[in-house]
Amino acid sequence: MAVAVESAKAGLDPMFNPDWFLTDEQRALREQLIEICEQEIRPHAAENDANLTFPRASLEALGPFLGVTLPKEWGGLGQGHAMLVATTETIARYGCASTAMCYTMHMGAVEALRLTATEWQVENVLKKVVSDKLIGTLSYSDPETGSHFWYPISSGARKVDGGYEVLKKASWTTSGGFADWYVLQTTSPDFKEYSDLTCWLAFADEVEAGSAEWDAMGLRGNQSGTLLLDWKLLPEERMVGAIGDGAWSNDEAVDPFFLISSSACWNGISLGSIDICIQHTTRKVHKDVGMRVCDYPTIQDSVGEAIIDTNAVRCMNYSIAAAMDAVTDNGQRTLEQSEYARGNFLHWLWQLKFAAAKNVGNVVDEMLHSTGGTAYKKSPLQLERYVRDGKAGWVMGPTNEVLRQFVGKTALLGMESLDYWNQVVNERAIKNETKKMTPEQKKALAEELLAETNQA
Repeated sequence: MAVAVESAKAGLDPMFNPDWFLTDEQRALREQLIEICEQEIRPHAAENDANLTFPRASLEALGPFLGVTLPKEWGGLGQGHAMLVATTETIARYGCASTAMCYTMHMGAVEALRLTATEWQVENVLKKVVSDKLIGTLSYSDPETGSHFWYPISSGARKVDGGYEVLKKASWTTSGGFADWYVLQTTSPDFKEYSDLTCWLAFADEVEAGSAEWDAMGLRGNQSGTLLLDWKLLPEERMVGAIGDGAWSNDEAVDPFFLISSSACWNGISLGSIDICIQHTTRKVHKDVGMRVCDYPTIQDSVGEAIIDTNAVRCMNYSIAAAMDAVTDNGQRTLEQSEYARGNFLHWLWQLKFAAAKNVGNVVDEMLHSTGGTAYKKSPLQLERYVRDGKAGWVMGPTNEVLRQFVGKTALLGMESLDYWNQVVNERAIKNETKKMTPEQKKALAEELLAETNQA
């Protein structure tokens, strides 16, 4: 007669991992990373959260994973997008979510620089990422445009003798004040419209960061404060790519790597909370009825739904990563200027980030409910930290409100309707509003428009 197993469990069984997306080498790398997380990263997670400590030691402990996608001859692991997903997910699940998000921004900076890297940038930054443990980050936000980070109104650049003077104001910069190097975006020198963007490489001693400003609900080790590069002179070799190709860099490197890796972070938080719930409910016994918490059907339902929803998003995450691997030779192909490979999957990446961020908010709540009052306390389970960290997913730019409108608008009106830089005229709205006007109001408006035209 078959008997149900009643032993305590350490977490979700590995049978629930979609390992068919990974090679034998990648699965071995993941096991190596789990050991690093459990021994060198997770022990610091609660302290970093409590004290708002930037997880520098945890990031450095990642060793070659700091260059997971960089060529092996540069000290990296030579892996593609699928392994990046596995890496970020593992750090968030077994290590520390703050470290996973700082890692996401680090890898975004690595790939934004690598997309168009010059020999100088390769020798002085990319080849030193692993050997010198150089932590990078992205600075793309703007205090005037919020989560519309592609619209840097408060920035600028001008050509001068010896290079360019660059102004960058950022409302949020993960790892700001703690990273060794930054890839940032401004309007181009002599720009004519806000789609004319250029990227730059700056170092730690050149930026002013408001790291002390960061005191958030979750991801408290991120140190995502304001950042200022105040018309600093950057030599020619610090331009990342060519003048005006910032929009391409956004779509081909920054967005794809941020969205696919941050989604893996949210999935890792979901998995970590499921692990904690399984650990607790398979151990906790209600002696009055002789049942463990996990024996209650309502708990089984809750955990089952959390696993199903999380694995649906995980499979989407790995599937998109595999698709990007296929068009970039496992992430190692050098693209031509303005060539799109990853960028062709942007509408899928928007859906992925929305789904992962929505799911993690639901899952951490359900796992809190399933573990009860024990989990509501900070210790011993530390599940409440996962709850707080998971809530960042929805509001982190591009926010879920922005993404669901992007997807819906694209489906209904076409990609060109998104109008990132507010350039497309809505003639239907103009006609609708002007027909409400009296002849005198129309005449006054016409005179005003003619006057503006004459001044242009």
